[in-house]
Amino acid sequence: MAKSEVARTALLDAAERLFVQSGISHVSDRKVAETAGNTNHSAVGYYFGGREGLLRALLTRHLSVLEEPRRAMFERSDSLLDDVRSLVVPVTDTLAELPRPTWRARFVSQAMHHPVTTALLYGMAAQAPTATLIIRSVVTRLDHLPRDIVRGRAMLMTHIVMSACADMEELAERDGKPPRWHAAGDFLSDSIAGLLTAPVSRRPAEDGEGFLP
Repeated sequence: MAKSEVARTALLDAAERLFVQSGISHVSDRKVAETAGNTNHSAVGYYFGGREGLLRALLTRHLSVLEEPRRAMFERSDSLLDDVRSLVVPVTDTLAELPRPTWRARFVSQAMHHPVTTALLYGMAAQAPTATLIIRSVVTRLDHLPRDIVRGRAMLMTHIVMSACADMEELAERDGKPPRWHAAGDFLSDSIAGLLTAPVSRRPAEDGEGFLP
């Protein structure tokens, strides 16, 4: 690995951990550089063009490793559960391969609720084309349900996965026990498939209305 790539990876790893520990908005670029062992306190600007570039690089790192395993699984999918597994299992498998302790799930979960990174994620759909195809397939398989219900449940999928994985990461760091990522992937896939196909209840006054804007 080239020296510049080593320095870049060290900055990403340091930022991911610091953002989890202190919050994205409370960590300076200088602190990221110092923690990464970089004597250039402007290293974030040099390698990423600034804070937004650093955040984009962290999100890209997460999304890029999921693309190929998702594509391979989705090509073999012939059911709703297979679709869901294609979305979920690559996440838990990737977390299982990272050096412990892992910070990835907690960072992504935090990023999904931070205004800057949320905006970045919405603009990065092109970097996760298979995830988009999987969600479209899920929606098509549920065309017997009201569209607003399907849309809402589809939106919940990613939040459920990343929140559950973030909790597992935190528990593993606290207890020192290795997370059972593969079992988690199976459990989450089954649970989400059940959520997607659950009965729909509506109060009479709410007919035709969804809970989402």
